[in-house]
Amino acid sequence: EVQLVESGGGLVQPGGSLRLSCAASGFTFSSYAMSWVRQAPGKGLEWVSGIESGGGSTIHADSVKGRFTISRDNAKNTLYLQMNSLNPEDTAIYYCYVGKNWGQGTQVTVSS
Repeated sequence: EVQLVESGGGLVQPGGSLRLSCAASGFTFSSYAMSWVRQAPGKGLEWVSGIESGGGSTIHADSVKGRFTISRDNAKNTLYLQMNSLNPEDTAIYYCYVGKNWGQGTQVTVSS
């Protein structure tokens, strides 16, 4: 059974940083591309960032490009999202995603 457990969210002031983690189990993590998606209050799901299975290639949505960095540690079966220069528009629940699976999400709130 695929399990994805996100953590690292919280309340941060505009301009601040957070690092999200996603602990994966139940599948061969190193064989799959992974993504982060988010859902802001009252809005639909938005794809944020993706990384190929080996970690050598990444891609980010225009809305976060230059501010967010996706990475992974295949030895630890863990996906990361480093988020810098956060703004209120980044407020959302963040989910890691593989195939048709995602975790419970972690709340990120950017507010002064």
